[in-house]
Amino acid sequence: MPRHLTFDEARDLVRCREQLLRSGVTERGLAAAVRAGDQRRLQRNRYVDEETWRDLWPESRHLLEVCAAIAEMRDGGGVASYDSAGVLHGLSLYRHTPSAVHVTTPEGKRMSSRAGLRRHGERLGEDDVVVIDGVRCTTLDRTVFDLVRTLAPEAAVAVADAGLRRSAMVDDGYDADLAAQWRRRMLERCAQSSGARGIRQAERVIRFAEGESESPGESVSRLQLARLGFRRMRLQVEVPGPDGRVFRVDIELEDEKTFFEFDGAGKYLELASAHGKTVEQVVLDEKRREDWIRGTTQRRMVRVEAAHIVTAASLAARLASFGVAPLAG
Repeated sequence: MPRHLTFDEARDLVRCREQLLRSGVTERGLAAAVRAGDQRRLQRNRYVDEETWRDLWPESRHLLEVCAAIAEMRDGGGVASYDSAGVLHGLSLYRHTPSAVHVTTPEGKRMSSRAGLRRHGERLGEDDVVVIDGVRCTTLDRTVFDLVRTLAPEAAVAVADAGLRRSAMVDDGYDADLAAQWRRRMLERCAQSSGARGIRQAERVIRFAEGESESPGESVSRLQLARLGFRRMRLQVEVPGPDGRVFRVDIELEDEKTFFEFDGAGKYLELASAHGKTVEQVVLDEKRREDWIRGTTQRRMVRVEAAHIVTAASLAARLASFGVAPLAG
């Protein structure tokens, strides 16, 4: 299963040409390693081991590219933005693979892009820039705003949900007032950028965003459900369990009296690791949980995986196998 990297891990894995030469690799040997696919060149003088690269999620691969590009920059005037700020903030880009490192530079400053580096000449206010792990990048709000304008709708919804969740989650739960403030703030950005690329999509996505979505899979599931005509959806529904416990279900389709859960890749492995159990124990616990929920609520339980939410049609087929019909014509 692919893994994620922290920024420090990514920075340590990127090696410059001089480091490789000092380790005993010759210029000819380095060129041969790149041709053979043993080393991957990220920037002109920055490399990573190909085996490491293959073992990573796309967001972590891009984090390596960001580290490499930042290390090669000499002008000091750029701010990591768009996809690149997204991975610095730890956002999922859901099925989107960045084609270059994105850097925003002051308007009017002539700085050309190059292979693997795309420069955006745009205005950034002082409150649009933050420093993460020593790297200047756009703030979470500005990054979400840029991404919901430019990513595919599925990835845009996942980003917006994550941005809203971070803004509205506090120690004692989800704060509806903070959520409303976030939405007003983001819609004001849209109004101030009327006519810019992707603003209409940005407005739709910001209005649709729900901070109670806990994963990109849940966010995209909700988008596909909406495309199929489902409107009355409750998120993170609590169901009283045995011994005073409380179970939560990802989504309730209220009109269908159906519970909907997204099972992401590695879900049971992560739960097993977090609770010191075997995968078999976790699966058995999950079966008991589901039996209890279905038995006490008299509602159907539909489980979906990543392949089922790629399109609205694929989700419709999955729902139909449980006897749940799409509401749209």
